[in-house]
Amino acid sequence: MPYIKLLFLLFCLILIGECRKHKSRKRRWSGAVESYKHGAPLTGKRMVDNTKSRKLKTDNLLRVDDHDFTMRPAFAGPAVPVGVDVQVESLDSISEVDMDFTMTLYLRHYWKDERLSFPSTTNKSMTFDGRLVKKIWVPDVFFVHSKRSFIHDTTTENIMLRVFPDGHVLYSLRVTVTAACNMDFSRFPLDSQTCTLELESYAYTDEDLMLYWKSGDESLSTDDRISLSQFLIQKFHTTSRLAFYSSTGWYNRLYINFTLRRHIFFFLLQTYFPATLMVMLSWVSFWIDRRAVPARVSLGITTVLTMSTIITGVNASMPRVSYIKAVDIYLWVSFVFVFLSVLEYAAVNYLTTLRDGKDRKLREKAREQSLGLAREQSLPCTCGMSHTGTMMVDGTYSESDTNSLAGYTRAPAPEDPPEKQERMVVHISLDNESSATKKKTRFRSFSFMQNTHAIDTYSRMIFPGSYIIFNLIYWSVYC
Repeated sequence: MPYIKLLFLLFCLILIGECRKHKSRKRRWSGAVESYKHGAPLTGKRMVDNTKSRKLKTDNLLRVDDHDFTMRPAFAGPAVPVGVDVQVESLDSISEVDMDFTMTLYLRHYWKDERLSFPSTTNKSMTFDGRLVKKIWVPDVFFVHSKRSFIHDTTTENIMLRVFPDGHVLYSLRVTVTAACNMDFSRFPLDSQTCTLELESYAYTDEDLMLYWKSGDESLSTDDRISLSQFLIQKFHTTSRLAFYSSTGWYNRLYINFTLRRHIFFFLLQTYFPATLMVMLSWVSFWIDRRAVPARVSLGITTVLTMSTIITGVNASMPRVSYIKAVDIYLWVSFVFVFLSVLEYAAVNYLTTLRDGKDRKLREKAREQSLGLAREQSLPCTCGMSHTGTMMVDGTYSESDTNSLAGYTRAPAPEDPPEKQERMVVHISLDNESSATKKKTRFRSFSFMQNTHAIDTYSRMIFPGSYIIFNLIYWSVYC
C-alpha cells in the first residue's frame, strides 16, 4: 500500500514537469511569431537588449571618488593658472538714480586638473551639465561691487562643463549681474560714463590661484546688436591688476571696462527746448502796454511756474548729488531770465505809478498857484468878448500863449496911470521867465519817469542779447 502511494506521487510530479515544459515552449514560439510580425528575423539566437547592458559610470571614468576635490589642483604647489574670457550678451539697463548697470554675459573659465584626466583613444572631450560641478573643484570667482547676480536656470541651470582627456577643463555659465558704477554728473546730460565690472577669486590669493585674461583684449567679445536707448556704447576693453586686502593679502582682479556716451537729442526735446521757449515767451511782455497789468502779470507768473516744473522734473530722475550739473546751470540761468522779466515789469509799473502821482501833485499845485495869482492881479480885457473879464497869467502857460494876447482887442476901459501899465508889463515878463525856469527844472527832475516806456525798449534788446551770449558760452564749454 505504501508503494502504491509512492508511485502515485511520482506520477504526479512527472505530469507537473511535462506541463511546465509545454507552457515554456509555447511562450517561446509565440514570441518568435510576434518578432516576425514586427519585421525581426527568425533566428535561433536570442535578441540582446543593449539598453540593459552595464556600462562604466562617469564618476568611475573621471575617478571623482578617488580624489579630494575640496582642495585645489596641485595643492601646496604653484598657483593654479585660470584663464577667463567673457562674451557680453546684453547690456540691459543703466540707472542714474541707483548709479548701477545690469549686464548679461557668458563667463568661461579654463584650467587644468590632472585628477580629471581619463584614457581616450579618440582624444575627444566629454561635456556635462551642472550636476557634476557640485562634485569637483571649480574656481570661486565672484563679482566685486555687485548688488545682485544670478545664474539663469531656464529650463535647467545654464552651466556647462567640458573635460578633456589630458585634464583641461572648460567651465561656462550664463550670468546676469547688477553692479555699481561710480558716475560723475557734473556734465550731465552732455557727459560720458565709464563703468567697470570686476572679477576676483574670493578665497584664493595670488599664491594659490592666478586669474588672467586668456587671450588679452580678445578675451572680451560683444554682440554688435547691443544698444541702449540713452547711451552710445563707445568701446569695451579689459585690464587686470592686483588688489590688496589688509587682512587676507593680494588677489588677482580682472576688469571689464566700457565707456558710454549719452544721447543728447532726448534732453534737447524734453528740457532745453522747453526752457528756451519759456524764456522767449517771457520777453513778449516787453511789447505789451505797461498799463495792461493783468496780461503782463499773468504771463510772467506762468513762465516762472513752468520753469519751476521743468527743473523739478529733471531733478526727480537724478540722484541727489551735492555738486552742480550742466543742466542745472542752463535751467537756473533760464529761470533767472524769466524772473528778471517779471521784476522788469514790476519796476516799470512802480515808476509809472510814481510819475502819475507827481503829475497829479504838480497839477494841483499849479491850480492853487493860479487861484492865488488871480486874487492878487488880473488884466481887464474883453478879448473880443461882449463883457469885461479878467485873465490870470500863470507860470503854467508858455510865453507864446501869453504873447497871443496881442491878437485880441481890448475893450474900452478907464485909463490907468502910466506907472500901473509899466508895472503890469513888467509883471507879465517876469512871470513868463519864472514859468520857463519851472518847466526846465521839472523836465530835468522827472525826465526818466516821464519815459518809463524806455525801460521796455531797452529790455527788448538787452534780454535777448544776453541770453544769446549765454548760450554761445554754454554750448562752447560743454560740447
